[in-house]
Amino acid sequence: VQLQASGGGSVQAGGSRRLSCVSSTSIFGFNHMKWYRQAPGKERELVAQLNPPGGRVLVQDSVKGRFTIYMDGGKNTMFLQMNNLRSEDTAVYFCNAVVLSQNYWGQGTLVTVSS
Repeated sequence: VQLQASGGGSVQAGGSRRLSCVSSTSIFGFNHMKWYRQAPGKERELVAQLNPPGGRVLVQDSVKGRFTIYMDGGKNTMFLQMNNLRSEDTAVYFCNAVVLSQNYWGQGTLVTVSS
C-alpha cells in the first residue's frame, strides 16, 4: 500500500483547505484510515479517523465542527476538509492506513495558517 498526501499550503486564519490522501490500492479493505498532524516541537497527534467503507468516524475535540473526514472509495481517496482554520492548526499532516494490523504512512503535507 502506498499513500500519497497532498493539499497543504498557506492559508489565512478563518480560511479552508482540503487535504487528499490517495491510496495505490482499494481502500474498502482497510481497517482504518486516519489523519495525523505534527506541529513544530510537538508530538504527532491523531486528528480524525474513519473506518471504510463509511463506518465509524472519530474526530479530535479541538477540530470538531471545523474538520470533516470522508472518503471516495471509487477514487481510493480519503479527504480532510478543514474549515475555519486557526493558527494552532499549523502542522505537517500525515495520512495513515491500517490494513490487517500493518501501518502505512503517506508523506506529510504542510499546512501553515497565518493570523
